[in-house]
Amino acid sequence: MNILILGSGGREYVFTEKIAASSECKQLFVAPGNAGTSQIAENINLSPTDFEGIADFSVKNNIEMIVVGPEAPLVEGIRDYFEADDKLNQIQIIGPGKAGAELEGSKEFAKSFMQKHNIPTAAYSTFSKATLSEGISYLQTLNPPYVLKADGLAGGKGVVICENLQTAEQNLTEMLKDEKFGAASEKVVIEEFLSGIELSVFVLTDGENYKILPAAKDYKRIGEGDTGLNTGGMGAVSPVKFADATFMEKVESKIIKPTVEGLKKDKIDYQGFIFIGLMNVGGEPYVIEYNVRMGDPETQVVLPRLKSDLLSIFKSMKTKSLKNEEFAISDQTAATIVLVAGGYPESYEKGKVIKGLNDVENAKVFHAGTTHKDKEVVTAGGRVLAITGIGNDLKTALKNAYAGANKVCWDDIYYRKDIGQDLLALDGQ
Repeated sequence: MNILILGSGGREYVFTEKIAASSECKQLFVAPGNAGTSQIAENINLSPTDFEGIADFSVKNNIEMIVVGPEAPLVEGIRDYFEADDKLNQIQIIGPGKAGAELEGSKEFAKSFMQKHNIPTAAYSTFSKATLSEGISYLQTLNPPYVLKADGLAGGKGVVICENLQTAEQNLTEMLKDEKFGAASEKVVIEEFLSGIELSVFVLTDGENYKILPAAKDYKRIGEGDTGLNTGGMGAVSPVKFADATFMEKVESKIIKPTVEGLKKDKIDYQGFIFIGLMNVGGEPYVIEYNVRMGDPETQVVLPRLKSDLLSIFKSMKTKSLKNEEFAISDQTAATIVLVAGGYPESYEKGKVIKGLNDVENAKVFHAGTTHKDKEVVTAGGRVLAITGIGNDLKTALKNAYAGANKVCWDDIYYRKDIGQDLLALDGQ
């Protein structure tokens, strides 16, 4: 098969590596890719939201499958674009159409979907610039902390948690009146705060059947001890012990099944990944959010544990025969450490030469914000690399990941030194 992967991050690097390993893969392209994907596949200088350019390239190169990594092309309707064109509609798109992508594209849509299909989630209400005063009144009925979510896509940074009412009122005003997150915060969802431990569950569905991938926990804050600004993710581990068989049975019966069935009832032909952000509240699962693609950096710990042929699994989705696919998962633990540019998630410099990539042992180096310049690999984004260690237990996986991270350097490198320590503490380690 000739396959095109859209995206340039760590998630897309993992897809590239997994698909390239399949005997069914003939030619593999990544648009736009990064320095790492260029070593495995052919990078194409196309934006993931340039549908016309992607369509033209796909026809000229006999592309049979497009794997969509990031959310923006899905929310903007790449699947609908291809399905509406007779020259393109035989190309399989891994990812939902525009209707299904609203689960991530609009927090309000996702919350109303959960309410409609009796899926447990936090109480909420939605406000706009015109109803700002009602939003402030609503905040006054809640107990701190306060959760404010930009309705639209904000690059993983549209959620603000405020410890006191004054800060919450100020942030709500900035989001709605001052357009803090641009068009993404034209509407803001105010949510009840749920106290518990967070995790991510990933589901792959062909619209009829589904498979559950390993659960993971990611670390969103820039600072150690989960402090500072939200980022796209500073690290992740999989599996998570607190998501035991009993808890996961609840997740499947109360959340996964009603989600897949709800999409069918709503006449949404959903084919692709569903990322379910969950809170474990005293052993009960509540949905925090849906994403309509794999997470990043969770992909860097989830897919390395998948022993089955990912391309074969993807192919089965076209004929809605996913249930017949082998889904073998390693019982080992994976931990990933994200190495970022100094200053991220705010302003940071690019073009720093990365050293030590070939010195990493007993860990995988997944490229994200990297490119080539003068035959050197240099930084090209905020989150630059993810180093994933594998082990028979979390302690070993973390040891391997950090040993790898310590071998890599560039001017102004930063990474958290406490990834997974909270989970080790739960185990008394």
